[in-house]
Amino acid sequence: MGGSNPYIQSADVRLPTRPYTITFLPMDVKVEVVPEDLPYSRDGQAGSILEIALGHGIDIDHACGGVCACSTCHVVVREGGESCNEASDDEYDMLDNAPGQEECSRLSCQAVPDGSCDLVVEIPDWNRNLVREEH
Repeated sequence: MGGSNPYIQSADVRLPTRPYTITFLPMDVKVEVVPEDLPYSRDGQAGSILEIALGHGIDIDHACGGVCACSTCHVVVREGGESCNEASDDEYDMLDNAPGQEECSRLSCQAVPDGSCDLVVEIPDWNRNLVREEH
């Protein structure tokens, strides 16, 4: 799916200029993000946590295709949140619908790390889709 949402203002982001890592919990999977490889897909902002996860085979539910129109891609940024762009009012509005919010909650489709430090991101258990359809 993917694309853009014409009803929200585009997020102000800085893409990374150096490699960094994101550790995804609870799977404890560490991925290296190489700036030259971005973007991996059309889901979420280019360089977003969602886009990076999907590009490395880590599933994060994202019913709207990563255009900040739902809250299904909610994640908790345990470490390194300061390297992400500031959340917009539109993102906060969508986060209001996410269960299990924490102070460091973000929509993975909107959170774009700038590569200044490594991240630890937890995918909440309610967001881990254990059922898969065959292609």
